[in-house]
Amino acid sequence: MEIIAQLKRANISAQKVRLVANQIRGMNVEQAEQLLTFSPKKAAHVVKKALMSAVANAEHNNGMDVDELYISSIYV
Repeated sequence: MEIIAQLKRANISAQKVRLVANQIRGMNVEQAEQLLTFSPKKAAHVVKKALMSAVANAEHNNGMDVDELYISSIYV
């Protein structure tokens, strides 16, 4: 099952966000969260916000286990 989250009106260029998004594609959520937390890039904060929204959607709306989630696709 795919979970979708969108973040709108982020005041940063798509090219900068895409660099961070490409790093976390295919990772599980825990690894991606750690990478984004310690990344010095401003785009990491934007991507982390969208990722945490998707995790909350999966947990609340679908009752999925957070430990089993991974990022199958991410696009900017």
